[in-house]
Amino acid sequence: MDHELAKHGFAGFAKRVAATLFFTFFPADCRICGFPLLRVSRLPVCETCLMALRPLQGSYCTVCGEALHFPVCIECGKADCEEANRGETRCRLCQRVHPPFERAAAYGSYDGELRDLIHLLKFQQVRPAAAVLGRLLAETIASLEQAMPVGTITVVPVPLHRRKQAQRGFNQAETIARGALKRLSRPKRFELSTGVLVRRRETGSQIGLNSHERRENLRGAFAVSDRTRILNRDILLVDDVYTTGTTASECARVLLGAGAGRVWVATVARTLKIYDVISLSGKEFSVPSSQFSVNPPSYTENRELRTGN
Repeated sequence: MDHELAKHGFAGFAKRVAATLFFTFFPADCRICGFPLLRVSRLPVCETCLMALRPLQGSYCTVCGEALHFPVCIECGKADCEEANRGETRCRLCQRVHPPFERAAAYGSYDGELRDLIHLLKFQQVRPAAAVLGRLLAETIASLEQAMPVGTITVVPVPLHRRKQAQRGFNQAETIARGALKRLSRPKRFELSTGVLVRRRETGSQIGLNSHERRENLRGAFAVSDRTRILNRDILLVDDVYTTGTTASECARVLLGAGAGRVWVATVARTLKIYDVISLSGKEFSVPSSQFSVNPPSYTENRELRTGN
C-alpha cells in the first residue's frame, strides 16, 4: 500500500515537474483571454474561459429559438405568473410563417468565450476545440430529443462547399457532430449521414443582405446527393452557429423536398435579438418597447440587421 502511494506520489510529482519545465521552455497563453496556461493541454484555453461557456437562459420561441420578453399577465399583473409561462410560445415571425423545420435549439449565445472557441476551431484550426463544442451540442440534442419521435434520427451536418472544405481541412459542423454523438446517452439512436446534403456552389457573404437577398443568395446552393438515405426519415440538421436561420431553413426545405419526413435543427450557438411580442396559448400580447430600449428598430428590422448564417 505504502509502495503504491509512493509510486503514485512520484508519478504526480514527475508530471508537475514536466509541466513546469514545458511551460518554462515553451510558454503558452490562453488563446481566448491571454492568461498564462497552468496545465499542459491539447486545447490552449484556460479553465476560466471554459467555465464561462454558459447555456441560454430565459424565454425563447419554441419554434425558431429566438429570445423573447414575457409580458406581464393581464389577469394578475405579474411577469412570472404560472399561467403566462405555460404552453407554447412563438415569436411573431413564427406566428405568421412556420419555418420548414419543426424546431431549432442552441446551447448558448454567439458571443464572448463561446464565439471565440468556435473561431479557434474554424479559423485557427485548433481541432481539440471540437471536443468541447461537441459536448455542448450533445446537451442541445438531448434537450431536443424529448420532442422527437421514436426511432432512428438521421444526423445531417450543414455542408461546406468542397473548395472551402479543402482550404479549411474539415467541415466544422461534421467534426462537432461526431464529438456530440459520442456523448449522447443513446448514441445508436442517432445515425450520422455525411455527404447526403451537399453544397453545389459557393455563396457570397450574407452580411448586409435583407431577408429576400439572403434567400436568393442561398437558392439552389444545396442539394441531396442520394434521396434513398433520407426518404421518410426524421432529420437532425446540425451546425456550429444559427444566425438568421436562412441557411437552416434552406437546408430543411431541400431535405423535405427530397423526401425527408421532418427536420429539427441543433447548433452550438446562435445570435440573439429580443422581441417584445409573443403568443401565449393562442393569444397575442405586446410589451411597450420603451420599457427596454430607446427608439428600437421594428421586429422585421431587428431580424434583418443580423449577419448572415
